[in-house]
This record gives sequence, structure tokens and C-alpha cells, in this order.
Amino acid sequence: MSLRIYNTLSRALEDFSPIEPGHVRIYVCGITVYDLCHVGHARANIAFDLVQRWLKASGLRVTFVRNITDIEDKIIRRAVENRETVRALTDRMIGEMYHDFDALGIERPTHDPRATDYVPQMLDIVQQLEQKGLAYRAEGGDVNFAVRRFPGYGKLSGKTLDELHAGERVAVLEGKEDPLDFVLWKSAKPTEPPDAQWDSEYGRGRPGWHIECSAMACALLGKTFDIHGGGADLQFPHHENEIAQSEGANGQPLARFWMHNGFVNIDDEKMSKSLGNFFTIRDVLKLFDTETLRFFMVRAHYRSALNYSDVHLDDARGALRRLYTALELVRADAVTIDWADPYAARFKAAMDNDFATPEAVAVLFELAGEVNRGKSSQLAGLLKALGACLGILQGEPTAFLRAGTHLDESHIAAMIELRAQAKKVRDFAQADRIRNELLAQGVVLKDSPTGTTWESAS
Repeated sequence: MSLRIYNTLSRALEDFSPIEPGHVRIYVCGITVYDLCHVGHARANIAFDLVQRWLKASGLRVTFVRNITDIEDKIIRRAVENRETVRALTDRMIGEMYHDFDALGIERPTHDPRATDYVPQMLDIVQQLEQKGLAYRAEGGDVNFAVRRFPGYGKLSGKTLDELHAGERVAVLEGKEDPLDFVLWKSAKPTEPPDAQWDSEYGRGRPGWHIECSAMACALLGKTFDIHGGGADLQFPHHENEIAQSEGANGQPLARFWMHNGFVNIDDEKMSKSLGNFFTIRDVLKLFDTETLRFFMVRAHYRSALNYSDVHLDDARGALRRLYTALELVRADAVTIDWADPYAARFKAAMDNDFATPEAVAVLFELAGEVNRGKSSQLAGLLKALGACLGILQGEPTAFLRAGTHLDESHIAAMIELRAQAKKVRDFAQADRIRNELLAQGVVLKDSPTGTTWESAS
């Protein structure tokens, strides 16, 4: 089966083949670097790390661009609050971002451009749009994109201009012809720091957020490339505006495929800094190891919403331990994946179906079961090699299984609850696995008519 990807633009699964045979060009919207990354950032970046890993495993060359937004309103406010330069803040936060991403096994992109290095390219696009009548200068010094002058606006979000206008809550301010119009170039404000301003024919100012990605993507990947990715929250208005300004300037499609990962939810509400209901990656890693957090996200399909909780992370840790147990019991040979092997073939079929990691992970568990039964070093090697396609199972098994074996009471209570749920639905195999996992870590469960208690085996 050839690779099929869900294209947000067409709202359908489509067969994928790169524009240039054998070479895939991908652009993914990166982080606005003013604070530590949260779990929502981890979800997006792990999702597209999986995409580029699978493309490489499929024998394709990948040029992967993930930008860094290092000039934006929130960055300026934070720098002013901290009494530091914009550059000092963003340099520090970029270092913190890579500290977290490296820990999660997120591979470095081919290019990680900083927006501030591409201001001339942004101004060039603004000038082209103005020349084509798609941009206009406002009285306050801003330059805006005229949305109603661009045919096809709304094709990514699937909404008409009238529908978008009806939902628009922003009043016509600062010389906008229409509330849907968006800023391409912002005039400098007296309160903004000097390193947040550039000279231009429009006066001192800085780029709008949307124009940054258009400039970096086109400069590094060309006017049309294969895949543009990002979180579902970026579909509108950010990606819609990218399409309008890029295609308005260049007269050709920006990307052939648009991919969007699902949200991370807390109590069924999107996790975000603006809502204040977020956990930083650092917060989570105080309680869980990095591979558990990655596996928690890997085993969910990238387009699905992901409900975050310690209970779900506990379950992910237990599941990952079962895979590592198979690799601890049987030495894994170094193998080159034979995609004709039945396990590898089913893994490939899953990943080729819009990167269906839940089905791919299910194959890993079947393979681990066979390793446990047959004690085959070759199959153990295949398990590890397939795991590498997902960025998991590359650690030393004994070290992983022995790390963090001291469980606090809240963790044990969560595992007991998971076991009770399994027994309630008569999944006794799962209940036994939880009991055995806790026993291996020195926790003895005792069942009684009134419930389950525990004590230390020591």
C-alpha cells in the first residue's frame, strides 16, 4: 500500500508522492519562544517527528523545516517585564526548548530558522502583495492584507467569508477596511524595545506573525512544497492567512498537503498558555520519564484529541514496561527490517495509513508476546528496530525497568484503579499484568470484599 495522508485542505485521505521524486519537503510551525514549552507543544512536535521518521524509514530524503518565532507581541511583553532584550530572552528560551525536545527524542530539523533572520524576505512579500493590490497601508503606519480581494480565502477552514465575518469579534480598528484583514507589517510603538524594530519603506516596524512563516517556508523550501504541518489551532487564522499571502504573492499553491495534529485536553478543554490550564514539559518530567511521556503521545493517533492525566501516563508507563520486559528477557540482534516479514508488513500498513500509530503499537505488543514465547533474538531485534521508527525502545532495557521503581502512594492508587476498571470489564489479563507489574516493583496487592489494599514486599 502506498502512503496515504489526511489532507486538511481536501478533507480526505490522499495518496502521497513528493513533488521531487524521492525527496519530501516539510514545513512545520514551531514555537513562539517566550516561556518554557508545555505538553501541547510536545504533542505537536512529537507528531511531526513521527512523520519525518516514517518518511525516512520509507527510504525518502526529507528536508524538514521547523521555524522559531522570535519576534511577536508576547515575546516583547515578556522581555519588557524581565527588563532584558528580546534577543537575550529568545536565545535563552530556544536553549530551554531544545533541552526539552532533545530529552523527548525529537530529532533536530534540517533547518530551524529564526524569524528575525528573514525580515528582508518578509518585506519582499509585503511589497509584492501591495503591488498586486492585495495589501494596503493603514493610517497608523501598519500594512494590512485585504482578505476580500483574495479569491478562495477560507478554503482551508472550509468557511465562507460571510461565515468568518459573522464570527469575527474584532472591531474595525487602526484603518482596517474589514475586520478579517490582518496585519503584514506593524508600525513601531514608542514603548517597544529597539531590537524589536526594523527599517523599511513603510517606516520603522516589525513583521506580523503570519508573514513570518510564509517568508521562511518559501525561502527554504520553494514557493510550493509537499507538506505544511502544525497544531489544529493554527488551521485558522494562521494557516489560512499563510495561504492567502503566499499564494497571493506567488500565484501558486503553498503546500500540497496540510496536516494538523489534535489538541491535548485537560478536562475536555484544550491545554494552552492563554487558558492557564497547562503543564510544562518540565512539570511532567518531575513525575515521569521522558520515554513514557513520548510513548503516551505516540500510541494515540496524531489527529485525535489526547486527554492528559497522571492515570493515563501511569498506564503508558506500564505498557512501555511490558515492551521493555521482552527486550530484557531476550537479547536483541541488530537487524535490518525486512518489510516482507508479517509483523513488519502490518506495522508498515498501519503507518502508511495516515501514520496510524495505535495500530503500529499494537503490532509491537504482538511481537513482544512472540518474543516472550519463542525467545527469538531475531524477533527481539525486529521489535527494537520497529520501535526506532517511533523513537522508542532504544534505551537499555534493564536500566529502564529498574529506574523509578520507588512508587508513591498516588501512583499505586492510580494503578489499583486501573486494575479495578479492567476487572469490571472482565479484562482479567490486563488486571493480572497490573498486579504483576506492581509486584515486580515491590508492591503486593491484597484483594478483599471491601476493596484492594497493598503493602511493600520488602
